[in-house]
Amino acid sequence: MGDDDSTARPLRADARRNRERVLQIAQDALASDGLTISFDEIARRAGFGVGTVYRHFPTKEALFEAVLLGRMERFVADARALATAEDPGKAFFGWFRAVVEQASANQALCDMLDGGTGPAFSRGTALEAAFATALARLLQRAQRAGAVRADLVPADVQDLLRGCLAAERRARARGGKVPMAEVVCDGMRSQPR
Repeated sequence: MGDDDSTARPLRADARRNRERVLQIAQDALASDGLTISFDEIARRAGFGVGTVYRHFPTKEALFEAVLLGRMERFVADARALATAEDPGKAFFGWFRAVVEQASANQALCDMLDGGTGPAFSRGTALEAAFATALARLLQRAQRAGAVRADLVPADVQDLLRGCLAAERRARARGGKVPMAEVVCDGMRSQPR
């Protein structure tokens, strides 16, 4: 996660509850409002003064890291775990759909996957590289197995992922019934010639 409590004293029970409440409210706020949510608004929604939030997270960026980087790390860990799956095509498409499903419901994750991390996320660059590497490995295995078009490169898939996230969010907003990830996955499948 974004902040390291490994060297800090253990938190009192009430302080731990406050920290967990701030994290939950921040996660919900980031999901609905994205990276533009203010620190003051998160404190207000949590029912705390901004000082309580600052005690646990000295900056807005530290709070966002605690919430978002953990989610991104899970995407990377899932991709790495699937890198040795028996069916590379199923692993690739399943992972792609799972990322779209989870991230499309969270505006801040969409922003982060769209490269909107900026300088606010000090570990973002390394995590973005780990994400790209894990995606590339899944893609290459699926291509070697003949499940994914050979002309796609990892950057193409990242662009398709970003586009799919935007399309999925719009479809949900209008009550659309077609899962956009399925449409995009169908387009990435190898076609018999």
